[in-house]
Amino acid sequence: MSFMTGGLVMLTEMLHKLPPSESKIAKYILQNPRESLSLTASELGKQSKTSSAAVIRLCKSLDLKSFQDLKLRIAGDLQKKDEQGFRDIEPNESTVSIIEKMTNNSIQTIRETAELLSLEELSKAVSVIQKANTIHFFGVGASNIIAQDAQQKFLRINKSANAFSDLHMAATVIANANENDVVVGISFSGQTIEVAKLLDLANHKGAMTISLTKYGASLVSDQADIRLYTSATREPAFRSGATSSRIAQLHMIDILFMCVASQQFEETVKHLDETRQAIDFLRENIKSRQK
Repeated sequence: MSFMTGGLVMLTEMLHKLPPSESKIAKYILQNPRESLSLTASELGKQSKTSSAAVIRLCKSLDLKSFQDLKLRIAGDLQKKDEQGFRDIEPNESTVSIIEKMTNNSIQTIRETAELLSLEELSKAVSVIQKANTIHFFGVGASNIIAQDAQQKFLRINKSANAFSDLHMAATVIANANENDVVVGISFSGQTIEVAKLLDLANHKGAMTISLTKYGASLVSDQADIRLYTSATREPAFRSGATSSRIAQLHMIDILFMCVASQQFEETVKHLDETRQAIDFLRENIKSRQK
C-alpha cells in the first residue's frame, strides 16, 4: 500500500459491483465515514445489518489486507482538503474556464491514481520487467496509444519491447512467448474482451502477465498475475474525449518506467545518453544533406 488515502474512492468505484451484503457496508461507510473509523469489524457489521465476515469480504474485494487498512485510508481521506470534483465542459464555454476545468480534472485523476496504487503490486511489476527478455504491451483504441508510449520508453533503456495495434499480430507473438516474457494488457474499462483473451493466452504460455485498468475487478484484471490500477475518473457525459483516463494511464506507465530506471540507474543513464546521441547524429546527417 503506497498512500494512506483512497479508501472512499475505492468504496465509491466498487459500490455497484459488490455483492448485496458488502454493498450495504460500503454505503454505510460512505454515509458515516468518521463514525466508521471507531468501529470494529463486528460493530460495523451490526450497524450495517450484515456481519463481521461480510466486512472482511469487503476488504478482500477492495484488494486490501484488512479492515484496519481500509480505516487508515479513510482516515487519510478525511484529512484532505475538499476538492472540486470532475467537471464537464458546457456549450459555448469560455477558453479560460475550459483550461481551468481540464487542469483540475487532470490533477485530480493523477492524485487518485497515486492513492489507489499498491506498493506490493508495483514492486512485483518492476521486478518481472527488470528480468524480462521481452515486454509485450497491447491495448485497443485509445489504450494502444498508451502501449506505444510504454514501448518507446522501455526501448530507450535497452529493454526489448513491443506494442501491438493489430491483435492478430499480438496473438501470433504471444503464442511464442515463454516464462521469460512479460505481457502487459491495457484497458481502461477492464472489459475489453480481446485484451482479456490475450492475457489468458499469455498465461497458458507461462509468461508473466500485468493488467492496467481502472480500479476494481474486471475481465482483464482477473486474467493478470499482477494488477495495476488507475483512477476510474468520474467525468460526466462528455468525458472530455477520455482525456483524464488517458492521463491516468500515462501517469501509471511513467511511474512503472521510472521505478525500473531507478533500479538500474547507471545503466539507464548510459542507454539514454546513447539513444540521445543516435538521434542527434541522425538530425545532423539530415541537416547536412539539406545544405
